[in-house]
Amino acid sequence: MDSSLPSPDTTQRYEMLQAGLDLLDQGITVFDANLRLVAWNEPFLRLLDFPEDLAQVGTPFERFIRFNAERGEYGPGDLESQITERVSAAASFAPHITERQRPNGRVLLLRGEPLLDKGFVTLYSDVTEQRYIENLTEHQNIQLEERVRRRTAQLENANANLTRANTENTRIAAALRRSEERLRLINDTIPILIGYVDKHEVYRYANKGYSDWFGLPEGSVIGSAVPDVIGAKVYGAVRDSVKKALSGHQVTYEYQVDRHGKAFFARSTLVPEISPEGETLGFFVFSYDITEQKRMQAALVQAQKMEAIGQLTGGLAHDFNNLLTVIIGNLAALQDHRPDDAGVNEFVEPALQSARRGVQLIKRLLTFSRQQPLEPQAVDIGHLIGNLGKLVRRSLPESVAVSTDLSSISVHALVDPGQLESALLNFALNARDAMPDGGRLHIAARPVELTTDAAAFDVTPGRYAMIEVADNGTGMDAATLARVFEPFFTTKRFGLGSGLGLSMAYGFVKQSGGGISIQSQPGQGTTVLMVLPLTTPEEELDLPDDDVPLTHGGELVLLVEDEPNVRRVVRQQLIDLGYPVIEAENGAQALEMITHIPDIAIVVSDVIMPGGLNGRQLASRIGADHPWIRIVLMSGYTDEIDEAADSTIPLLGKPFVRQDLARALQRINKGKS
Repeated sequence: MDSSLPSPDTTQRYEMLQAGLDLLDQGITVFDANLRLVAWNEPFLRLLDFPEDLAQVGTPFERFIRFNAERGEYGPGDLESQITERVSAAASFAPHITERQRPNGRVLLLRGEPLLDKGFVTLYSDVTEQRYIENLTEHQNIQLEERVRRRTAQLENANANLTRANTENTRIAAALRRSEERLRLINDTIPILIGYVDKHEVYRYANKGYSDWFGLPEGSVIGSAVPDVIGAKVYGAVRDSVKKALSGHQVTYEYQVDRHGKAFFARSTLVPEISPEGETLGFFVFSYDITEQKRMQAALVQAQKMEAIGQLTGGLAHDFNNLLTVIIGNLAALQDHRPDDAGVNEFVEPALQSARRGVQLIKRLLTFSRQQPLEPQAVDIGHLIGNLGKLVRRSLPESVAVSTDLSSISVHALVDPGQLESALLNFALNARDAMPDGGRLHIAARPVELTTDAAAFDVTPGRYAMIEVADNGTGMDAATLARVFEPFFTTKRFGLGSGLGLSMAYGFVKQSGGGISIQSQPGQGTTVLMVLPLTTPEEELDLPDDDVPLTHGGELVLLVEDEPNVRRVVRQQLIDLGYPVIEAENGAQALEMITHIPDIAIVVSDVIMPGGLNGRQLASRIGADHPWIRIVLMSGYTDEIDEAADSTIPLLGKPFVRQDLARALQRINKGKS
């Protein structure tokens, strides 16, 4: 079988990923650093009317630009200049957002973002309807203004007619009343808040929607001052806009109103009324509710943040793991070479401890940012809560006291430890928000036998590990408690919570075969009870001693690593273990050396390297052409380590120390013996 072909699992995952991309409403393309197509979806071809045979892996970006230019997408002009200009702009890999109207009249929003190692990803969104609604709203405002101006002219003309023809007074007055009733009916029906304020900042008109917006009875707004209607807080935010409108300038602004603990948003346009003599008589208010629009924008921003965090954390983890490899490797080497120097160890030991804490921090960041299937295992609940307590204490203000009550009996649950940590941290942060003036947070764990009370957790009777997170904060009323697990439901101030924390925790616990129950009352705090299936911990295997005996010392090792500092550290570790070492900076150079140096017995290679040949591809080539050579891989990407769990090739997660490397070498030496 050709080892260069993707495995069935890889092909299946690729097909599933492509199918998922094709379900998106947005088009998407990914071009690499050489401006060649890597990935795309069907909406991209549909939105831009590209033929399917054009979208192939490796298609140059220039071919898409040329296709558009040849069909006149960019208007008249020199064809080659149009192509060169756009390809040069793409080669800068700068983030950009632009809109483009297609010849078919559709408006597309293009957002391009550079990738970590050059290349870029572009999203294509059809915003035609959104722009239509915006234009329609502006057109409605203009129409409304024109109606008001026309009506003013009609009234002036009617007054003149009343003066000239007193006999027509009754008929005209009745006609005006009917006209005003129709106008009010229209104004009270349209989804726009309309009001009129005179130069003394007193309302002279307000439609029903305007009164409803501020929670006032219909008609009560007229004759009231602006601050009395909108409230002192809102008036303080819009005062400058009101003054500007009374000075004769049209102004548009947004403001927030808090009602029943929730935030509502509106966008208002103040249109001044100016007399023929140039005096500002007052202004018209045209407002509409944009709360849902704001919430949609906030949800989009939150999703983009989480996506950015996930991408950023993965890249940072690789870089930090390389840095920590150098730091820990050099410090450990210094400690090994000066074991009896108390003066050196006084500084080296704290530095090593801090560097190792940095490793744990990177692992936690990856746990909270990446999306992955559950990986249940036998977890010591007491040990996990004890370690998490340090992170919780750093996340809470000093005014919140944290206590724990962990069972003296070892309690193990079958659960994904990363997801459990995330859920517990979410509970702790919710408790913090419920105690703005300080309070107590208590975390406990114990084994329980659920019988009739299993129904409260929607689980079958049996033995479970129960985790309790309790606070003495503000608590929740019955209505709020009934909705706590609803996605996107939150009682936090707008912008401070996504409303997903508890719903995600609930889904994780149910997926793990457990359940959650929340007890709370206003003013009496909240208690979260979570049960997870008990399990028997796996028998601990005897780990090798720190001084690992080597059975094949002295064999020539080829070290392949593109980072010079990391290469220097690993080279020294290999030398300390008794191996002669030669080095290569990339996969291509390594293959060349293997071809010409027959004494190479072991290859220690990084996974991610420049040059078009990564560590896994290098291992595949070596396995096919030089099967007697043993291989150890290294990586700073946690995902790579997860994928290698079932592989026969050892993969060392950076950072590692000399004994970790020794164990990996021992493993491959045993495999070849």
